[in-house]
Amino acid sequence: MSGPLPSAPGEDEHPSLALINSAAELPGGRRIDELTTPETATAWLVHRDLAPAGAELETYCRDRLTRLRTDLRSVFSTRATGAALQPGALDGVNRALTSAPSALLLRHDPHRGFSRSNQHPVTQLVEHAMATIAEDAATLITGDLAALIARCESAPCDRFYLRTHARRRWCSNRCGDRVRAARAYARRH
Repeated sequence: MSGPLPSAPGEDEHPSLALINSAAELPGGRRIDELTTPETATAWLVHRDLAPAGAELETYCRDRLTRLRTDLRSVFSTRATGAALQPGALDGVNRALTSAPSALLLRHDPHRGFSRSNQHPVTQLVEHAMATIAEDAATLITGDLAALIARCESAPCDRFYLRTHARRRWCSNRCGDRVRAARAYARRH
């Protein structure tokens, strides 16, 4: 668990799900957002190995990351629920896909020899993170797991997850417990 909520199924393997779920509605009108500042956005990327420790995002980069989150939320919502795709969402994801070269660069260290890595100048840090997230989303949306993408059915939760069991309807035990408790209360009253 990186934030105030436990990871939804699929988040640990898919950074696109983790990005979408980095903002969520909670009961009581509360909302969480793990990308509220450049510092929290940087920490989020570092935690998911999408940026090196010590990296620092600017506000502009954080804003681009949150726009990608909005675009991905629309794409995943269309896939999971059939909701209308928001205008420009695909363009935003496609821009992220093509924003950074995906080739691993060749490096040489006199002590370790040759290696390949995705080290790029700090100015391109967010582009590479966004391209990685967008590639994961495109692969997930079009791959074998696409049919497992679901939206939590516990209002007001709006998180997405991979349905690991046919009867699963919630992103976490917390949401499932809340629904079951509400049903039990309704039956008693």
